[in-house]
Amino acid sequence: MDIHHTHNTATRGPEERRPQILRARPAGEDHQVLTVAGGEPAAHCRRPCADCPWRKDAVGVFPPEAFRHSAETAYDMATHTFACHAAGAGQPRLCAGFLLRGAAHNLTVRLMQLRGLDLSVTDGGHALHASYAAMAVANGVAPDDPALAPCRSNHE
Repeated sequence: MDIHHTHNTATRGPEERRPQILRARPAGEDHQVLTVAGGEPAAHCRRPCADCPWRKDAVGVFPPEAFRHSAETAYDMATHTFACHAAGAGQPRLCAGFLLRGAAHNLTVRLMQLRGLDLSVTDGGHALHASYAAMAVANGVAPDDPALAPCRSNHE
């Protein structure tokens, strides 16, 4: 799942802070990738969940198409962020694995940090993929897939 926050939620009422699904893309039989606007932009997981796709021991939980759809979160100056799939669309939270391994060049995350938001996370003792591209390839995306070409981690 990827999310995109489009508004400052601090000045809006509770009804306006509810996340809205902007786009839903199927990713295999039992999965989809959602683009969500709104919600609380600083909400994030503190450690990767049991089947977090960033965890090396969770390879194969999600289909390759999910990684193609969410690759834009790893593009230079990306405004979409990678959300925790377990949190769901109703209460989107930034994924801890993403914050640890995939958010260094994400504009939305960088702006949150500049605003002083505490985005502290821990890996919980789990081995994580080194980059978005490494995670996607481990989950069945071809290394030369066009969706991965703009991933910032591919150019370092």
